[in-house]
Formats: sequence, structure tokens, C-alpha cells
Amino acid sequence: MRLPHVFWFLLLVLFLRAIVPASMTHAQGNATLRGKVTDLSGAAVANATVEAQALDSAAPILHTQSDPQGAFTLTLVPGRYRVSVARQSFARVLQEFTFTAGEVREWDLQLTLATLSSRVIVTDTATPERAQTTPDLVDVITRDQIDQQQEIWLTDILASQQGVAYGRLGPFGGITSFFLDGGDSNYTKFLVDGTPINEPGGYIDLSNLTLESVDKIEIVHGATSALHGLDAMDGVVQIFTHRGTSTVPEIMVQGDGGTFDTGHGSGQLSGLLGPLDYSLGVGYFSTGGQGPGDYFRDTTLSGSFGWRFSDTDSVRLSVRNNASGAGQPGQTLLPDQTVLGQYSNLLDFSANFVWNAAINDHWQNQLEGFEWHFKDVTFSPLFPPAFVSKYNTAGFNEQSTYSFRSGEVTAGYEYEVEIGPTATRHNQAGYLEAQRRFGRLTAIAGARVEANSFFGTRTVPRLGASYALREGHGFWGATRLRAAYGQGIVEPEILPPDCSPELQPEQSRTVNGGIDQYFSSDRVRISITPFYNQFRDIISFASGVPMPNCPAFDGSFFNTEKARAFGANSAFDARVTHWLQITGNYSYDDSKVLVAGPQFDPSFEAGNRLFRRPLNSANLIANVHFWRTNWNLSGHYVGRRADSDFISTYVNGVCQYNPPTSPCITSNPGYVRWDFANSVDWGHGFSTIAHIGNLFDKHYQDAVGYPALGYNYRVGVKYTWGGESGAR
Repeated sequence: MRLPHVFWFLLLVLFLRAIVPASMTHAQGNATLRGKVTDLSGAAVANATVEAQALDSAAPILHTQSDPQGAFTLTLVPGRYRVSVARQSFARVLQEFTFTAGEVREWDLQLTLATLSSRVIVTDTATPERAQTTPDLVDVITRDQIDQQQEIWLTDILASQQGVAYGRLGPFGGITSFFLDGGDSNYTKFLVDGTPINEPGGYIDLSNLTLESVDKIEIVHGATSALHGLDAMDGVVQIFTHRGTSTVPEIMVQGDGGTFDTGHGSGQLSGLLGPLDYSLGVGYFSTGGQGPGDYFRDTTLSGSFGWRFSDTDSVRLSVRNNASGAGQPGQTLLPDQTVLGQYSNLLDFSANFVWNAAINDHWQNQLEGFEWHFKDVTFSPLFPPAFVSKYNTAGFNEQSTYSFRSGEVTAGYEYEVEIGPTATRHNQAGYLEAQRRFGRLTAIAGARVEANSFFGTRTVPRLGASYALREGHGFWGATRLRAAYGQGIVEPEILPPDCSPELQPEQSRTVNGGIDQYFSSDRVRISITPFYNQFRDIISFASGVPMPNCPAFDGSFFNTEKARAFGANSAFDARVTHWLQITGNYSYDDSKVLVAGPQFDPSFEAGNRLFRRPLNSANLIANVHFWRTNWNLSGHYVGRRADSDFISTYVNGVCQYNPPTSPCITSNPGYVRWDFANSVDWGHGFSTIAHIGNLFDKHYQDAVGYPALGYNYRVGVKYTWGGESGAR
């Protein structure tokens, strides 16, 4: 009777011998990856997502999150894995590992803020900062917004933002100037991936700058010369181009066309290949224009290449080139002013190379080299031959930052060479910026000493603070206060050596303070920012006062004028439902000339408003995303502006068309323009796109004498393959 019991006992032993050791061996054969996630200051980063994807099998992706101390642990079957660490506002880190049985791998890493994230501001401070703690008003334009509005040109997308005005001499390829918060057209510094693209003297022509391969734009309001130096008199606009982010290459091609024989095409290839991220973009635009001699051609080439030696050591090369040719028919609304055969060909090239390396857990070093080249060939049959203007700027910027748990201190040195048509300048500067966080308060202070070979040495300071007055996520959400003060400088334009009088730099003082209020669990945001900007030592030109040894000019330059602008910028955005978002802004800009310049210049007579800067302006944008369809309707209001055609003159107190003697001021009427855009995703990477500009064919002028583009449309197709989700 005992034999069966023995039999079953032996079977049980054999079963346990076969199963238990195998499971124990399996457990002992696993590998372990553990580590700690911190930011550059050494503070722990909680809730970072850590994912491990097997490269040799189709096993499910394993994932975990870092704890409040930043620690994480993953248990893995031996093999090859691609491990990623991601956290909102931080740049994702990718690393490949090969694990053996029983191995325990330690991987501590530091996350850096993602420069292309809409929640991170790069331009306002020496180091990237979260948007909610920046002291200045900063507007961010994302790639999603550009695609929703189906815009091609930088000017058009900037015009949808608060405090922005512009003057455009014709619909296609006309010289386009930019005004921010009442400042002059040479008071805003423009950067492309860190490279300055203003002419010496601050002037810039936006007529041929496109949005091809642009992922993000930041607009900083207020003087930031303490950080960015010359030209940052009342703000900075920085353009960030696309970078590769996917291990599966992504290819995008688009083609569209429409009214006025317009054709447009673009393409982009980007991705990750081991430690290399790459992006290549190309775009072409061609149109016959809406009138005789108004043709325009533009080609854009863009590239960005980054190489990561380690988590804390990387280099990046960014290049961009815009080449255009435009007919310049002149002031076609004025008698005898249309001149056929005029043209302007522009070449705008920028390059930037930057090396970022962490010396240790607290020291971060950045070495940046940059170059910008600009060429303008202008021809008129009235004044042959063609006039050629060339500018070249090159330099480097060395910057070191010491980070600690409650802030950072940055010191830097910049050297720059500017080459103009007739002279060369050598500029250098040293700057210091400190940032400190005291609980809900973030304070910043900085100063820059600028040594310019033309005007000598100047020091410009900067102060700012932001304060989280209230934290909340319900109906009455967070409340944030901010305030900033800054001084700015801009150098005179380059003149022949004998024609350069003793000029001082133009200078500014800007003050702004604002409040950001969130409602309904952050679905609604309202922002109000009053500002006061003062501009002095403005350079003017007086005719009839010849300069010694300079017969080329029938006049002289003087630092005579003074002006101010005060008002307020306000904006709101509301996500009404998951498929409807409404955004809008309104700006009040009361500008005034305080001290007059030469009497022949109508733009600077005491008491007048500054030219082409409306007292009132506003934008309203409604975006609907339903199923696979996106609809976008945008309205733009520009109020009445002071302007002049610089041809009409006063005769017996009446402004009439006359040979130019003393140009008179006219008033450019306000207008409302509506634009419409649509895209439909048909699946498998294909989508159709459409854009209607000036939907109701409003007749208006961005500058007196130059009619803006009437009703126009473009329709086309877009195809995208690859990316994060692989082939579509």
C-alpha cells in the first residue's frame, strides 16, 4: 500500500527539481539597470519616464518612473536594449546598452531643458529657463501653429503676435521692416539658431525669410542688450530650425500652388543615427505677383547636425541660406512712380557651431562660433548700373555657467568682426548674469560691458523677477507676476571712414511688468503686460550740412532725436473643447516723438506718432481639429498709422504730389483682414492642404503707395513617411 505514496512522492520531487531550479536560474540570470535622474543643478528629477526597448526581439517595451529622489530601477532579460529617459520640458536622452546575465549596470544621467519645447525659453536668459519663471514677456510660436495657419513667410506669422507691426513695400519681395512695442525698425535683434542676422546698425529686411524647417520662434519683449549686446534695443526674435528626433528617418514632401501663377514646394529629411541627429530641408517659392514687374522667387536651404559624445558633451552645426530675386515696381498707387525693370536680389546665409560640455556636476561650458553673410544686388533702369551691398559678421561667444540648487551664475565673453561695404569694425564684450530662486520668487540680474571700435565702451544693466503669487489647478488657477527693466544700445550703421562723424550709439530704457492668470485647470490663460520704452540719441540725417572730406553725402548725421512708446500688450488662449481652441491678443501702443530731428524728415517732428506703428492692433485665431481635419480662421486688425509716401509735399498747407522738397505726413487707414487654412489627413502619410489669404479681398496698404496682396489661395498635397511611428 505504501508503493503508490512513494511513487507520487518521487514524481513530486522530480517535478520540483525540474521547475524550481529553472525559475531560480532565470531570476538569477536577469540584468538590472538602475540610476538617478537629475537636472544640471544637481536637483532630482521625479516622474521621469524610463523605457527599455529590446533590439533583438519583439518583446514589449519595459518602463518605469523615477521616484521623488530621481532614482529608478529596471529588471531586464539579457540582450541589447535602447533605453530612453524623458520628462516634460526636458530633452529626451537615448542610450543603447548590452546586458549580460546577472549584470547590475549603474546609469546616472543629467537632463537638459528641451530648447524646442514651448514650455522652455532659451532667448530671455543666459541658460534655458522654464516659461513660467521668465521675467520678460515672451511669445512662443510652435511648428503646430505654423502648420495650422499654413504660413510660408516669417513676417506673416510674426504679425499674429502682440506688440508686432511691420511695413512692407509691396506684396511679394518688397523691403519689409519690423517694429516691436513702438521701437524703430533697427531696434530688434534677430537670431537664427544663435547667429545674429542684423546689419551693423540693426537694420534687417524680412522680405525673403521663410518658415521652411522652422520648429519654434521666440519673441522677447524688452531691452536685453545686457545678454545679447548690440541691436537688442527693445526685444529679440530667435528662430530655431528643425532637429532630428527619431531613430526611424522621417521624410516630408509638400507641393502647392494657386493664384498669380504661384508655386511652392518643400522637403525635409531628419532622424537619429546613433550619436548623430540630422535634419536637411529645402524649399522653393515662385510667383508672378499681382501686378506688372512684381515677380518673386525664393529658395531656402537648411541643415542641422548634432553629435553627442556623451550625455553631457555634444556639438552642433546649423546652417541656413535664403536666396531670392524680386521685381520692385515701386509705389504703384502713386502717379508716375511705377518703374518696370527694377529688381532686388538677396542672399542671406547664416552658420552656427556650438560645443556644450559639462565640466562637472555644476559647471557647464558653451563655446559658440557664428557667421552671417548678406548680399543685396539692386538695379533700376533709372540709375544704372546695379548697386551691390555686402555685409559679413563673424565671431565667437564663450560662456560658462555654475549651477546650484537655487540658481546659477553665468559669465561670458564675445568677440565680433563686422565688415560693411566701406569699413570694418571689431567689437568685444564681457557679460555676467545671476539667477536665484527663493521659493516662488525667481530673480535675475545682469550687466554687459560692450567695447565697440566705433563708439567706445558702454555698460548696460538688466534686472527682472517673476513671482508665483498663487498655485492652483481648479477653476481659479495659478497667478504669476513678472517685471523687468533693461537698457539697450545699437551702433550706427557702417559709413566710409571719412564720413563717420563722432556719433554715440542709440540707447533705450525699457520697463515692463505683467500678470498671467490661469483658469479652468489651465485651459484658459489671460496675460496683460503694460510697458514703457524710451529711446534717445536717435541718429538723424540733415541735408545741406556737408561733412568734411565726404562729398558723397550732401548732409550730416547727428544724435538729436528722442522718442517714447508706452502702452500694454494683452493676450488670451482658451481650449474651449478638446477640438476647439481660440487665441487672441490686443496691443495699445502710444508712441510719440519728444525731441525733433531735421525738419525735412516728417517721421521725426515733435509730437508726432512714430511711423507705421498703429495705436491699436489685434489678432483673433480660432482653430478646430476634428477627426483628421484641421480648420483655422485668423483675423488681423491694424489701426490707423502715421506714414508718408516721401513724395507728396505741403503746398499752401495742403499735402499734394510734387517733386520732393519737404515730404508731408499722411495717415494710413486701418483695416481688418481674414485668412483661412485647412488640412485633411487621409491616412498613410497623405494629407491635403489649403490656404486662403485676404479672404474678403480687403484693399489696404502696409506702407503708403504699396498695395497689399488681394484675395489669394494655395492648394496642395503633403506626404510624410517614417518618424516615431515608423512607416505610415
